[in-house]
Parts: sequence; C-alpha cells; structure tokens
Amino acid sequence: QLQLVESGGGLVQPGGSLRLSCAASGFTSPYYGIGWFRQAPGKEREGVSCISASGVSTKYADSVRGRFTISRNNANNTVYLQMNSLKPEDTAVYYCAADYSPYSTFCSVVGPKGPYDYWGQGTQVTVSS
Repeated sequence: QLQLVESGGGLVQPGGSLRLSCAASGFTSPYYGIGWFRQAPGKEREGVSCISASGVSTKYADSVRGRFTISRNNANNTVYLQMNSLKPEDTAVYYCAADYSPYSTFCSVVGPKGPYDYWGQGTQVTVSS
C-alpha cells in the first residue's frame, strides 16, 4: 500500500520561504497524482496545489498562485511544494495525498479531499513574527 510522509514544515516569519516534501513509498510516477491540502484551526481542509501522475499538469488555489510551486522528482518518488512570500494566513497543517491515475494529465484540488485515497500525517507550517 502506498505510504506518504510529509516533512519540511516549521516556523517562519512573514515573507519567508519553506519547502515541503512528500516522500512516497512504492512507485508514484507515472501512476499517482499528488495533491497538497491544508487545514487551519477551525477551518475546513482546502486544496492548495496538485501535480498530475504524468507530471505535465499542475494546479494552484487562487490564494497561493504565484507564490507556491509544486514539482516532483521521479527518481526518488518525492513531490515538493516550494512556498515563498509566506503570509500568516498560510498557517496550517499541510497534507499530501495521492490518487491512482496512471499516466493522467489531469489533477484536481477541488473540495476538502479531491479524488485522493492515500494521505500523509501532515506537517505544521506556522507563519508568524
């Protein structure tokens, strides 16, 4: 069974940067699309970004577009979320998730879960001065 482990979270000042990693056991590309979601205290989980199984398509939530970049390294089955110009409202637990969609050129972060079946444990990101 696919297992996902997030890392890279932490405390950062507004305007700073973090890079989150999502390491997958087993094979991910080109079989699994990957999504990043986040959940702030008292709020519903929301989609942040995704990358298709083929790696050719990416999507971003409006709130992070232009600041966050998703990428994947097929050699080590890791997906990254580079987060720049961080704001206090980016504070949340960030989760990566995977769905089995071999060679797909499509991905989605619609809704609190999207199409994803496999989830990591999450990593805390806190943006504060």
